[in-house]
Amino acid sequence: MALIDLANPSRFLALADRVLPWLAAATLFAFALGLGQAYVAPDDYQQGATVKIMFIHVPSAWLGMFAWGIMSLAAVGTLVWRHPLADVAAKAAAPVGAAFTLMCLVTGSLWGRPMWGTYWVWDARLTSVLVLFLMYLGVIALWRTIDDPARAARVVAVLTLVGAINVPIIKFSVEWWNTLHQSASVLRLDGSTIHPAILGPLVVMIVAFTLLFLSLHLAAMRNEITRRRLRTMLMMRADAAAGH
Repeated sequence: MALIDLANPSRFLALADRVLPWLAAATLFAFALGLGQAYVAPDDYQQGATVKIMFIHVPSAWLGMFAWGIMSLAAVGTLVWRHPLADVAAKAAAPVGAAFTLMCLVTGSLWGRPMWGTYWVWDARLTSVLVLFLMYLGVIALWRTIDDPARAARVVAVLTLVGAINVPIIKFSVEWWNTLHQSASVLRLDGSTIHPAILGPLVVMIVAFTLLFLSLHLAAMRNEITRRRLRTMLMMRADAAAGH
């Protein structure tokens, strides 16, 4: 099946129905493996068992930014190519991305309390992630307040592309400004600074959370297509009834 074929909602739904069970199974397997490795991973010599919050915090932070990246690509598809599923992908990704961003904020606060002595500081990394969460809420609100799906898709696409500026700010904030948040420790040109006994489970958990995101996103897209079809059928039935 060519990629262009997925522009057909029926073909996309057929593909989703085939892929989702395998994706869900892979997600469960990855989480079982990752949680098992995280449980036996050693405590940090400074942070103790608190370091294990990393296994949830880091993947959720990555997916909060990744989801906005998906929405940005979908926004280009909406504004430039008028791809029929682009706005569906963006709308489906927003609540999932918001949930992972909120998870990032909550786990970061729980991790920060024993490390920094406070749940929250207004430094560049934390503030920019909070801004990302608020932008997610703004996008979700726009989808709900604009009745015309086509107009809503265009407005949301513009807001999404403007908000994409915040993603590199989140990524490089610890390098551009002095913050309490530690600098990058997983993806570095000179290699990771995390001990292999902790890095291994962390990578598995990142894979598991990414598979979870893909499963939720695909299921949400399928539900959105079905919802739109139902809405169209109800409108056609209402128009037919009005014609009589």
